[in-house]
Amino acid sequence: MPLTAQAQQALEAFASCPSWEQRARLLMQWGERLEPLSDEERQEHNRVHGCESLVWLVAERRDGRLHFRASSDARLLRGLLAVLLVRVEGLSDTELATLDPADWFNQLGLQRQLSPSRSNGLNAVLQRIRELAGRSA
Repeated sequence: MPLTAQAQQALEAFASCPSWEQRARLLMQWGERLEPLSDEERQEHNRVHGCESLVWLVAERRDGRLHFRASSDARLLRGLLAVLLVRVEGLSDTELATLDPADWFNQLGLQRQLSPSRSNGLNAVLQRIRELAGRSA
C-alpha cells in the first residue's frame, strides 16, 4: 500500500530519532499539527469509545475522498492520532480495511512504547475510521 507524501515525511522524521525521548518529543509536535475541532464537533456522537482518554473523530468528504480530523485531551495521544491520520488520509475503503496500525507504528519505531490500552484505543480509532468510510461510500 503506497504512502502519501505526508506519511513518508512522518516515516523519515521518526527514523531520524535515535531515542524514545526524541520520538516522544516529535510525536507531541505532530500532535500540534492536528486541525482543531470546534466545540460543536467535540460532542458525544463524534467520540471514539474504547479509548481511556477522550478522543473525537470527524470525517468529511473533499474532492471525492474522505478527510479525517481528530482530537484528544491527552498530548501523547494527539501525536499518535496525527501520525495515524497521515497514514489513512486518502486511502480507499479496501485499503483502510487491510491497514495494520501495529505495522505502521512499528515502522515509525513507536510500537514498543504503546501500552496495551493505547493500542486498544488506536485500534478503536481505526475501527471508527473504517465505519465512517463505509457509511459515506
